Amino acid sequence: MTAAAKTATASPRLSSPPLVIAHRGASGERPEHTIAGYTRAIEQGADVIEPDLVPTKDDVLVARHENEISETTDVADHPEFAARRTTKTIDGQALTGWFTEDFTLAELKTLRAKERLPQLRPDNAAWDGQETIPTLAEIIALAEARGVAIYPETKHPTYFAKIGHPTDRLLVDQLKAAGWDSADAPVFIQSFEVDNLKRLKAMTPIRLIQLVAGAGAPADGAAPSYAAMVTPEGLRDVARYAWGIGPDKAMLWQDGGKGDAPTALVADAHAAGLRVHPWTYRAENVFVRPRFRRGDDPRAHGDVGGEIAAALAQGVDGFFTDFPAIGVAARDAFVAGEKK
Repeated sequence: MTAAAKTATASPRLSSPPLVIAHRGASGERPEHTIAGYTRAIEQGADVIEPDLVPTKDDVLVARHENEISETTDVADHPEFAARRTTKTIDGQALTGWFTEDFTLAELKTLRAKERLPQLRPDNAAWDGQETIPTLAEIIALAEARGVAIYPETKHPTYFAKIGHPTDRLLVDQLKAAGWDSADAPVFIQSFEVDNLKRLKAMTPIRLIQLVAGAGAPADGAAPSYAAMVTPEGLRDVARYAWGIGPDKAMLWQDGGKGDAPTALVADAHAAGLRVHPWTYRAENVFVRPRFRRGDDPRAHGDVGGEIAAALAQGVDGFFTDFPAIGVAARDAFVAGEKK
């Protein structure tokens, strides 16, 4: 166990061993939300792969971090789709680009994925143009074949329902068709919104995860703020419909992650019966907490393994990472240290 890990106050873990959740696949090494990225994560030992889900015009769920796809595909290079560039307001934010709900699946399959952060991850750009946008069905097939769980996020469910593309039922029906309709199914469904998780609670026994951020509030207006949701009382309310929470990793530490003193979040969540899966552990200096940075180059890798170990010492039940190989090594070393 590292010195950094020993500084945290542990809360008894509710799930063991902690899960390594491949955030959008092995997105530190491959373009995010691609079969190549998910496969790489599985090869590196991830327990779970995470697809963010958005619908097509013909209501097929596909994996993209956002429904606006100009940053993650070559859509701008397709003159046949130039006229579909538009501006929409998503959860109160005006966005200009191309949106999945304006394309059929067949049309989306003519596009190719590209690296979203080429300045930080130039090696990933070598994979640009090699992968298509995967469907949920393709991801389920991969997970079943390789024996891992999936952790789908329902993106902007209120927005999609308002424009005639409700996604909750699409997701539940597809999971049920795969035989995944129980509390021990290899699935966790996550959302930053509240009401759709409550709807899902009535639709499926699959484990639900309430995502929370350090600022702001759910886009559906179902809670006044995320801060209110992570008070002891707020967490007890969340536990009425969710199995766990997915907090911004900075919420585990005082001063928004700048300090080394832990907050009470993990202990309070566990007291409410909620598992804790913080997001997102990335290796680059620009993303790691200050004490784990190494040098001044924002692209250089810091000690993300140490950062993960510090969170594990608080008793988290799993964590999201762009670098599953590092996450697996950190988790395994920590668990081995606990057994000594």
